[in-house]
Amino acid sequence: MNLKDCYNFNDFRRLAKKKLPAPIFHYIDGGSDDEVTLNRNTNAFNDCDLVPNILASVGEPDLSTTIFGRKIDMPLFLSPTAMQSLYTPEGDKASARAAEKYGTMYSMSTMASFSIEEVAEISNCPKLFQLYVHKDQSITDDLIDRCRVANFDGLCLTVDTLVAGNRERDHRTGFTTPPKLTLESLLSFAMRPEWVFKYLTNKKFELANIKNKTDKGTNISKSVIDYINEQYDPAMNWKDAEYCIKRWNGPFALKGVMSVDDAKRAVDIGCTAIMISNHGGRQLDGSRSPFDQVKAISDAVGDKLEIILDGGVRRGTHVLKALAAGAKACSFGKMFLFSLGAGGQQGVERALQNMHSEIRRNMILMGCKNLKELNNSKIIFKK
Repeated sequence: MNLKDCYNFNDFRRLAKKKLPAPIFHYIDGGSDDEVTLNRNTNAFNDCDLVPNILASVGEPDLSTTIFGRKIDMPLFLSPTAMQSLYTPEGDKASARAAEKYGTMYSMSTMASFSIEEVAEISNCPKLFQLYVHKDQSITDDLIDRCRVANFDGLCLTVDTLVAGNRERDHRTGFTTPPKLTLESLLSFAMRPEWVFKYLTNKKFELANIKNKTDKGTNISKSVIDYINEQYDPAMNWKDAEYCIKRWNGPFALKGVMSVDDAKRAVDIGCTAIMISNHGGRQLDGSRSPFDQVKAISDAVGDKLEIILDGGVRRGTHVLKALAAGAKACSFGKMFLFSLGAGGQQGVERALQNMHSEIRRNMILMGCKNLKELNNSKIIFKK
């Protein structure tokens, strides 16, 4: 099996599983606790049906939309995800180049493998930076200021990770950052010699954006859960979010909004967007899926800010359903990470190509010339 045989999420997942050591694969694949929410994120899309119109003379549909002040060529972009060099040595650079090729947005995590400046230098695609509020405010301020200098288009503040979720797969596999051999992982690393060779002969693992501020997670072996619990501020509140918005003074989203009340408050403090997200089912297990909440939040604040659905997207029809329910765009993480692990930049390009083709084809089948025609009339909820 190779990239040309990858047509959907499960294909990329299978190929990535063959190439990545078990701790790395399961870090992508897993969720928290019993993984109920992880699975619900995708299954929720099955609770509604699309309603097409016929003989609409669609021609070539316009898939473009505007988010964070930038036009993108399709209503789907790469979610911010940490430590991408664990999946391929080029990490974030590969993802940014793939996003640029397909005219969409690349998002960078605070815990990226390459720095804000390194990625800004190699790609002109629209860029979003995902911010965490650290206990040391100078780290937070430094990240915001560097994004401004590097001409990032927007910031999103992740608000659902005050403490790390209970990711039991990571405990079982011995996942750490940087990776280290344990009794649980030794055989898995030994069976992936190509990955081990690339890891040992390329750039040393580091959290490039914070390496000059803290050595936690960079110069010592540390689990990502320990890093989150030690470095992120569990007392973060609305005033902290408002402070970040004012310091940035540009397009800004809260990532992790799941309730109507919080969406309304996001408007009040000056957000231009929200990302409806439960962190890919990796935090609070038993919570609702992002798609479950799109319509109610859109009905309440959809005319006041941009709504982005983040979580569970695996098909073009999922994107169409989210937009019909009131989102302006979607972002996805697991699928592009599996494609990154399966084939580097070419893998991400293949995933974006597949999703673009699905969205375009299904827009034509829906009888929609542009994304504005995907509205509540095009979707029926089963319950």
